[in-house]
Amino acid sequence: MSTEVFMGSPEEDEEVEDVTPPTNPDDFFANSAFRMIYQTNNFFLPQIRDLIDRGEVLNLRPAYQRRLRWTVPQKSKLIESLLLNIPVPPIFLYESNEARYEVMDGQQRLNSVREFIAGDFALSGLPILTPLNGLRYSRCPPRVRRALDRASLSAIVLLLESETVESSSRILTLTDIRRFIFDRLNTGGTKLNPQEIRNALNPGVFNKTLIEITRLPLFTTVFEIPPYTETDPNEYYENPDRQKNNLYASMGDCQLVLRYFALRDDANIRGSMKSMLDRAMEVKITKAEGEVWKQDYQERFQFLYNLFEGHPFRLPPDERGRERLSAAVYDASMVAINDLWDERNRIETDKANVQQRMMEAMNDDSIVPILTGQQNTANAVRERIRQMRRILSPQ
Repeated sequence: MSTEVFMGSPEEDEEVEDVTPPTNPDDFFANSAFRMIYQTNNFFLPQIRDLIDRGEVLNLRPAYQRRLRWTVPQKSKLIESLLLNIPVPPIFLYESNEARYEVMDGQQRLNSVREFIAGDFALSGLPILTPLNGLRYSRCPPRVRRALDRASLSAIVLLLESETVESSSRILTLTDIRRFIFDRLNTGGTKLNPQEIRNALNPGVFNKTLIEITRLPLFTTVFEIPPYTETDPNEYYENPDRQKNNLYASMGDCQLVLRYFALRDDANIRGSMKSMLDRAMEVKITKAEGEVWKQDYQERFQFLYNLFEGHPFRLPPDERGRERLSAAVYDASMVAINDLWDERNRIETDKANVQQRMMEAMNDDSIVPILTGQQNTANAVRERIRQMRRILSPQ
């Protein structure tokens, strides 16, 4: 039986930016607005597979792309649309400094085409071309094969002459431009959640560190994510069992790790949970700092795992007897033990009493709503961390 991960209250952004419009909109537009430079291309389906597999021109999985989520029926319907000549939204590519195209929007569509042409799945769930269900590309009859080979996806390639664009009001960085684009593209299809957007806008060492932490064996064990044991060298490989795991597919695992780094800095606990996580995600660290942060996280996670006998961050079973893990209990526990790290030996010696205090808190109707994060305001976050400190060390 799988254990549900209770993420608590949704992220809410309560901050409203007060922007005063310029007195002369025409002058403002002339002096401050920037315009993207782009070109359009059409790629035949076999071309798409070749471009992706060679990896020389098209990078389907840049560091900031989200995880693959489409099911086989979703992929099949795309192929059916192409066969029926139904217009498919264009993909958006970004010209990187490495003279390659990185996928900003359309990853799922490109991957679906590549997988079908490569023979990785058979068509299923087609509502119109039902006789084609069960068909693989290699076994397509001549007319179907020719139709597929003539089908194409249109691509809009965004071109930038430099990493920044100057305007009279400010200098727009590459991250600013990506944020503009993602905000406008993130309106249809499978809408990106806040963590997927953070991941997309903030490539770099810290983002890579978050992902590396989510792959630690103890982390995947506690949160019941299928472990990273495969040795498949294909960078497009997605473990099918992990794809079925909601925490992994939604990048909830990365959000969990980010919560610790966002909340361990008391000065960052302000505004909404969304704003706390957004600010934390923008931090710039070196590779050496990333290794230190990863080691620190691992040590604190291991300590709590041992302290609670291999069952940390648990809530009492619900009315149906299902066990649940609480993201709020997790982040409060991780931040609290980080604050008390110098007292860890004494806390470990007091293990039995710590477990007893935790059990009592979970049965106290006045404390449970605090610990489980039924509110995610700054004051609520501070209070649940304070309650967790008292459970670990009441002195």
